[in-house]
This record gives sequence, C-alpha cells and structure tokens, in this order.
Amino acid sequence: MRFKTLAVASMLAAATLAGTAQAQTEIQWWHSMVAVNNEWVNDLAKQFNESQKEYKIVPTFKGSYDESMTASIAAFRAGNAPHILQVFEVGTATMMASKGAIVPVGQVMKDAGEKFDPAAYISAVAGYYTAPNGQMLSFPFNSSTTIFYFNKDAFKAAGLPTDKAPTTWPEVINAAAKLKAAGHKCPFTTAWQGWTQLESFSAWHNVEFATKSNGLAGLDARMKINSPLHVRHIENLANMAKQGLFVYKGRGNVPEASFVSGECAMINTSSGFYGNVAKNAKFAYGLAPLPYYQDVPGAPQNTVIGGASLWVMSGKKPAEYKGVAKFFSFISTPEVQSASHKRTGYLPITTAAYQLTEKTGFYKENPGTDVAVTQMIRKVTDKSRGIRLGNYVQIRAIEDEELEQVWNGKKTAQEALDEIVKRGNEQLERFQKANKG
Repeated sequence: MRFKTLAVASMLAAATLAGTAQAQTEIQWWHSMVAVNNEWVNDLAKQFNESQKEYKIVPTFKGSYDESMTASIAAFRAGNAPHILQVFEVGTATMMASKGAIVPVGQVMKDAGEKFDPAAYISAVAGYYTAPNGQMLSFPFNSSTTIFYFNKDAFKAAGLPTDKAPTTWPEVINAAAKLKAAGHKCPFTTAWQGWTQLESFSAWHNVEFATKSNGLAGLDARMKINSPLHVRHIENLANMAKQGLFVYKGRGNVPEASFVSGECAMINTSSGFYGNVAKNAKFAYGLAPLPYYQDVPGAPQNTVIGGASLWVMSGKKPAEYKGVAKFFSFISTPEVQSASHKRTGYLPITTAAYQLTEKTGFYKENPGTDVAVTQMIRKVTDKSRGIRLGNYVQIRAIEDEELEQVWNGKKTAQEALDEIVKRGNEQLERFQKANKG
C-alpha cells in the first residue's frame, strides 16, 4: 500500500512539473553569432531563463547575417517566423520597409507595460534604429563600430613603438613597410572591407557616402563613393597590395582569423572582435582609433554603427510579446549591458552601462576598450550620422566584387568605384520603386 501511495505521489509530482513546463512561454530567437559571441548569446538566454519562471528564450544560430535574413523572410511567409530576429545594420532599411512583418520595439515595450526610454540609449545607437516619426523600431543589441587592432609583439620585433598605434594612413603604410622588412608576410589586412574602407572611412573623414544624408533622409538617395578622396584611398590600398604590405584575406569577418593567429599584424574590423582577441590571441595586442588622412578638413569625425539589432516579428500572441519585452528589459539593465560590453567589445548601448563600466576601472585596466565608444559619441554631422540604404545587402556584395578586382590588379580604383556607384544606384532605384508608398 505504501508503495502504491508513493507511486501515486510521484506521478502527481511529475504531472505538476509537466504542467509547469507547459505553462512556460517559449520565445524563439534567431541569431548569427559565432564562436565566443555565440557563447555570449547562449549565456544571456540562460541568465534570463534562470531569473524567472514564466518565459524561456530559445536562441538558435541561423547562419550568417545574410542567411538568417533570408531564412526569416521564408519563415514569415510560411507563418512560422521567430519572435526575435537579429538583423545586421545594413538590413535596417529593408526591415523598416517590411510593413506588416515587424512590430516596432517601442510598441512591444509599451503594450507589455515595460519601462522603455529611448533617451537612455547612446544617441548614435538609438537614432539609427528610430523611424522619422520618432518611434524606435528595433532593439539595439550587438552594436559595434570599426576600430584598429595591432600586434604589439610584431611591432616590437620590427622596431616599431608598441605604446601607440599608427594614427594616419601614411603611418600605417610606414609601419607595414617596417613589418615586411622584419619578415612579416601579412603586415596589414581588413575585414568587412566595404564597411571599414568605404562606409566608416567616409564618416570618419566627414565626406558623403550617399546623398540624402546617406539615405537617412529619403529613399531617393544615390551613392557618392567615387570622389577624389575615395579614389585616393583605394589607390593607396591597391599600391600596398602590390608591395605585399596589404594582404586581402576574404570577405566579411573571414580575415579576423589571420590576426588572432598572428599571421597579420594590423587589421581594421569590428569592435565586436575584441572578445575573440582577448580569449584567443597568444600575443600582446592594442586597440586604437581608425587611421585617417590628416590633410582632410574635419577628419577625424565619428564612426558609424555596425553590428545588429533585434527585430520583433508580427503575428505572435500577447503573452509571447510580453516575454519578449521582459527579455529586452533584462538585457537593458546596466549590469547586464556592462558585462556584455566588457566580454565582447560591442558598445554599451546605454549611457548608464558606459558609466558603470568606467566606474569599475575596466577602461583603465584594459586600454583601448573605450575606443569604440569615444569614436561613436563625437559630434555627428549629416555626413556621419549613419548609412541607411535599401537593398544594402546586395550593395555590400557589389562592393566586395569590385574591390576584389582592384586588389588583384584587374581594375583601377576609379573604375571599381565608378562601377560600385553605377551598380549600387541601380539597386537603390529598384528599392525606391518597390517602396514608394
């Protein structure tokens, strides 16, 4: 009898547990984070899930940014889109134009009764994801900007100062020549070449990338990156490539591996690369602002946002949106934000998180980790506020194709940049026609 009572009791307990598990609302989150940043995303979900019992965030890696966007469009059409989708910054204009597919984050937070103040976010971050009517459309998440990394051990071996990175492009060329003379086979490389050498380069030098405030002021924007300054810069990089001072290592973030391994001594890439370097580099390294041409008036200005934001997909239940809002509130807290910033190198998206990080002494203990923030919070102009163009995923691919023709000597800088402008404008015209309403 006692055995039977115990059996019934355990069955009841199991049923209760099952009921609790079923009552938990699952929130699907599709993302594109890899390696150490994938670990970070999983940890954020785990921390939130352990902090309460009502909701469960389920993060799923869906391939590269391009791939996850394509997968989400297909899923939305099929009626099974995730609740949260991570979209890189160049997909912002496309998402803004996807009427009916998304729910503005400001609306999600308001409906759920969660405190949400766009003014709490770093203005350069919040402004990029805000509609002309002032409504915040997506939730800033892994916001980054382009910075300069250098291998201090390689610099020391080449007789270069290790306490200071090259600040101008002529200094980068000089450092690359000394590194090569010291036997370095890859003195300089760049990741995300369109973002670093065209987009950020334009903002940093306060020159237009495209008309209409780089697309922020209208869909009829057209590209302007075949200016004399742009041509001069790409020509300089092409000459560096011919001399073996710049080695092209591929598209996207592929070149980053060559810096972590010690193969390449200098790289322009995302501040979000910091977590990988901090964990895996077996040499002393430095973080520094982007190089600039000192004869350009207004340079250096400020850099533009990169990384990605979180978009809330439509067609979900109110209880599920409440869970999304709770999760966004959780990852917005200064403590969580500051810990994420320290771990990854992505920007602390709120002023409170930046101040908390500073207060802990992190920037003093890890020189250069504040570079991304200080580059972004300089005074912005209409030429440096950000870049928001339609069909920009396709334009980035065009930039890659044409720049590769320059690095392998098949096109001049002028020819390639003229072609980027021509082909890019075709994409912009197509997007404008499709989204006239």
